[in-house]
Amino acid sequence: MSTKPKVTGWKATIAVAMSNYIEAGSIIALATSLAFWQEYFGFSNLVIGLVAAVSANAFGAAIGALLGGWAGDRFGRKFIYTYDLVVYMLGTLLVVFATHPAMLLTGVVLTGIAVGAGVPVAWTYIAEEAPATDRAKHVGSAQLAWSLGPALVFLFATLVVPLGLLGSRIIFAHLFVVAFVTWWVRRGLGESDTWKKSNAERLASEASTGIKRRNYRELLLNKGNVKALLFLTGVYALWNLVAGQMGIFMPRVYESAGVESATNQNLLQVLLWTCTVAATYFGFMKYGDRVDRRKLYVLGAILGIAAWVLLVFANITTPMLILFAVLWGVSAGIGAQAFYALWAAEMFATKYRASAQGLLFFVARILVGVLSYWFPTMLAEHGVAFVGVIMIGLLVAAMIIGWIGAPNTSGRSLQEIEAERYGAAPGESLDGDADTKAAAGSK
Repeated sequence: MSTKPKVTGWKATIAVAMSNYIEAGSIIALATSLAFWQEYFGFSNLVIGLVAAVSANAFGAAIGALLGGWAGDRFGRKFIYTYDLVVYMLGTLLVVFATHPAMLLTGVVLTGIAVGAGVPVAWTYIAEEAPATDRAKHVGSAQLAWSLGPALVFLFATLVVPLGLLGSRIIFAHLFVVAFVTWWVRRGLGESDTWKKSNAERLASEASTGIKRRNYRELLLNKGNVKALLFLTGVYALWNLVAGQMGIFMPRVYESAGVESATNQNLLQVLLWTCTVAATYFGFMKYGDRVDRRKLYVLGAILGIAAWVLLVFANITTPMLILFAVLWGVSAGIGAQAFYALWAAEMFATKYRASAQGLLFFVARILVGVLSYWFPTMLAEHGVAFVGVIMIGLLVAAMIIGWIGAPNTSGRSLQEIEAERYGAAPGESLDGDADTKAAAGSK
């Protein structure tokens, strides 16, 4: 019986990239429903901060990423995207039918764990299967899906505003349907060829040496890995502290800035995310493999900083908020997250590529969760200007770190990059050989 994958090429890329649509859609679905849940259950601002902190935006995703990254390297990329959406669908159903705070919290945590496990492995799989000369284009498809999620969910939320909490339940129900269709299509996906080769060498090494691999331990004992982890934490975690608050709390920021209509808040977000979709496709996917990546990254960072400078220091008017949405939207399309997904796949060896992304995602979402717990209270007590200055500082730091540490990896295969970064001979895998040498040296 043939085991040839039924879903390959761009179809496979899109099927895996849908993890990003589901993740972002979950964050926005919760963001647009927080006020309704707060009224329905009588939550305080601190409790709302807790719900946001354990969601797909923060702690829930952090836990899932740590587990999923390890499992993706140990059992394969296909293992994760076979089961993650089953957990996700269970979580969304609990939210859809939540009549008690415990149901809501459990559903939010499960959806967070599921997307946390799926997203880093999705970025890994897409990069491993992409042609070297089009890797940014393929990885950019995940960013495109991540952008489409908020754009469509905010539009959907605008249409169902009159329904109140029922409308929010319908939005989560739509995510359940998307997750089911995606899971069904993914059944025809094959395993990453890059991982299969690496895993075969791992098994041979463990059989010959008797030494079992410990992914996170090996990852953190390599100085080159630690440097890459610190660099990518600076690029992504700092930027994501800003994006994480915007994803879940931006309607409240608009309200604090004077936009009280939920419909107008959502329409501003539709504009913002539509600009992100356009910038991802016409910017990152079109030029990420063609131009100096460092310059493209910095351009995106500058636009994001400019957006928050306007929000903090300019006189807030409707045209100014529209300009803010456009600037940030374009920035997000060609900025830190797209480059992070690309560089995180390129800067680590196959044997712990998913583990590295899981650890990075874990750190980023833990930081977002800590800030999310206090953000609604800080916004309510100190206003947009106070939190805005914090956001600007984080964005400036991420820009500087990205400019200094951007790797020269464009157009090169993952095997070539791996050989250069880890000192292996061209075409020689680190899996097996490196472990065997280390074991021999310890005898």
